[in-house]
Formats: sequence, structure tokens, C-alpha cells
Amino acid sequence: MKRILIIDDDMDMCNLLGRFLQKKGYETEASHSGNKGIAKFKESKFDVVLCDFRLGDKEGREVLKELKNIDPYAIVIIITGYSDIKTAVDVIKAGAFDYITKPLIPEEVLNVISRALQQSAEGGIEAPRMTAPNTAGGQSSSKKIGKLVGDDDFLVGQSPATRELYRQIELVAPTNYSIILYGESGTGKEVIARTIHQNSARKDKPFVAMDCGTLSKELAGSELFGHVKGAFTGAQNDKEGHFELANGGTLFLDEVANLSVEIQAALLRVIQERKFKRVGGVKEMETDVRIIVASNENLQEAYRKGKFREDLFHRFNEFSIVLPAFRQRREDVPLFAEFFLSRANKELNKEVAGFEPEVMQIFLNYPWPGNLREFRNVIRRAALLTSSGLVSSRVLPAEIVDTNGYGFIQVNETPTIAPVQHHPIAHKETDLKNAAAQAEYDTIMNVLKQVNYNKSRAAEILKIDRKTLYNKIKSYQP
Repeated sequence: MKRILIIDDDMDMCNLLGRFLQKKGYETEASHSGNKGIAKFKESKFDVVLCDFRLGDKEGREVLKELKNIDPYAIVIIITGYSDIKTAVDVIKAGAFDYITKPLIPEEVLNVISRALQQSAEGGIEAPRMTAPNTAGGQSSSKKIGKLVGDDDFLVGQSPATRELYRQIELVAPTNYSIILYGESGTGKEVIARTIHQNSARKDKPFVAMDCGTLSKELAGSELFGHVKGAFTGAQNDKEGHFELANGGTLFLDEVANLSVEIQAALLRVIQERKFKRVGGVKEMETDVRIIVASNENLQEAYRKGKFREDLFHRFNEFSIVLPAFRQRREDVPLFAEFFLSRANKELNKEVAGFEPEVMQIFLNYPWPGNLREFRNVIRRAALLTSSGLVSSRVLPAEIVDTNGYGFIQVNETPTIAPVQHHPIAHKETDLKNAAAQAEYDTIMNVLKQVNYNKSRAAEILKIDRKTLYNKIKSYQP
């Protein structure tokens, strides 16, 4: 069995890449720094080394040099997030077999490893092919960019943020890790959860989704665990819960931070023991589910504030993925516009041909606070109002065409602050400290209104992190 050493200071990357390669028949070991990787290479024989270019203690170029000093025939493949020819040329000249650019495409990694091992077996490592860096998520044809993955609701775009998202899905889907999905409303968290399920070993078993956002404690318990007849008023029959319905498959819990403390405790017991009882029941039932949860609130911050159980957070947090907001995926706007228009044409039995250039520019300028959900709805509405030909700006909502008129702003612009009604920061005599606090409050509230109370977007405009924004808002509450 061929042995591969992975040198990367990203522990998640080491674990996921290692598991992927092990499933392909390789034996792997990992080191989380350049010096540790060099020491491990000295101690043991490895057929291939995968080394990240940027490490915490030294550059991959330095690691490569030291590995070559130990073994001149060492096969070293450099992983770089800096997709430029100069970096590639430098590492090739220094003796690397080849380079791979992030985001990693698993099949590309396998291909480079196989090619290196094959050339080594044939009597020596030749100079690798010098190819342009991967700029389309591993797909060289524009027709392949944006292919559907999993189902008709998931589109792979070509922006760096999208490629990184897809890379993480590719790596984590085959595992059995519990996953936390973070993202603003409308970014497609359930779609991503379904895609992970459909690319896992559980794909032939059920995928069950539950929205925890509006459920009371009693109803949440019944939905999760089921209930027996007579367990509470209105329980006229036995009912299967989501853990039963999803047995063998995947359970997706959206807005999980809204679950009550009592339900969180019950959920923790189920995850630990893989057993549960229906509400009002005495019989223990076994369950085998993979859990994916979603939140637009940072669960780590939530448990620090006492709103979420820390032990439950750690159970869920085997891997986390942050879904990019649509405004961070500008390169994907034309792709998704055509995709949503195609679906709208099919739904409405129309043949709207496309978009006027002015419309596409409007789409690119608008910050899309409602993300993909808002974009899809705007295009469905436009398709409905367009009888034939191209979609024009006349059929777009006023707030999309005139961003200033609706209070929205273009990305990377500084908002204009309008006067607002003052909030009583403190019932004290006016002094400089209180005046500054009042001005800060007014600024924050104006920005929140301009972005429709999208806190992530507001934090970005205010140039503070989301945690700081939450803390400031909380401090203003009487």
C-alpha cells in the first residue's frame, strides 16, 4: 500500500484529505507544521508528500528543499492557494513534482498522485506538465461550469467562494461527520444539506428536514421524537418523529439555535446514546442518523451567552461550512440568472430568451440582502411579466432598479447616514461619553435599516465583526 504524508496546518483539511485518500487505497499520515512534517519524513518512508505552500512555521518551498536534501528522489506535490504561474514555476524549479491549486478537486488530487507514482515506477520522475492554474473548479469547459450536482436546486458556479464551498462539500459528504451550516437567510442551507446527503453513503436512505425556528417546546419534542396517543391534549394517535423517519439517513435541523434548553438536553442524549423515547412513551427506540444543523447565528457565541448547550455544540461541530452570501459571488450572477430563468420558463411554459445588458448590470450592482432566494423570486416575477424576447428593467421591482430609493447600497460603498429618532442610551446628564454612545447607536441603526436588518451585511459595512455588532446591540437594550 502506497504511503502519503500530508503536511498542512489546517487540521480539518488533513483529516478530510486523509480519509478521502484512505478510501482510495492509500495509507496516510498527517503533520500540522513544516518542521514536524520534515521530522516525520526522516523517521519513515513515504511514497508521496502533499505539502501546503503556506504553513505556520515556514513556506512549502523551504519544506520541499529540506525533503529533497533527505531524499533527492522524494515525490513532493505542493498545494497552493496562490493561483499564479510564478508560484508554480518556483516550486517546480525547486524540485516539486507538480502543484495543485486551491480549492482542491479530489479527482485532480488523485490524478496528480497517480501520475507521479506511475512515472516513478517507470524509472524516474519527469518534469511535470506546465499547465495554467485551475480557474474554474476543475472544469475547463464553460458548459461544465454550473452543472447540477445532487438535484435541480443546486448549481455549481465559478466564483472562488463557490468553488471553495463545493470543495468542502466534496470532502465532507462521504464522511459521517455532523455538520454545522452557517449562512444568511436565503443562501440555500437546506439545498447544501441535501447535496451533502446525496453525495454520501446514506443517499439511498431518507433525508428529513425540520425547521426549528417557530416550534414550541411541546411541538418540537413531538416533531423530533414522535408521541404516543394521549401524550398531551390533541394527541389522538401515535406519531412517528423525525428521528424515526430519517433512520439510516440524514436529519437536517434548520435554525437549531431556537430550540429550547429542555429539547437541547433531550437531543444531546439521543446523539450520545442513539436511543430515544416518544413523548409520553416508555419504549426505547434506536436510531442511526447523520445530523446536519443550520444557523444564521454563531452557535459558539450562543453557548458563551448561555443560549445554547456547549456540549451539544461540540457534538454538532465536527465540521462547519460557511455559505457565502450572494453578494460575495458576483461571478455567479449571470449563471444563476440563466439558471433561474430556465426554470421559470419551464414553470410558466414560456420562452423568454434572456436579459437586456442593462438588466444584468442592475443585477451585478444590487447587494441582494435576500441572497439567492430573493434573486430567484425577482427573476420568476420578471419572467411572468415578460411576454417574449428579453427581460427589461421595466419589469423589475423598483427597489432593484433604484437601490438608493429603497435604502440599499452598492457593495463596498459607504452608506449615507440619515437622522433617526434617538434612543435613550442612558438616563444621565449629557456628557461626551454619552454623546459618543448615542452617535454610535444612531449609525448602527441607520445601517441596519439600509440593509433590511441583515446583521452580517451591516457588520461588513461598519467594518466590525458580527460578534461585536451583536454585543453592541445587546448593550443598547434597556
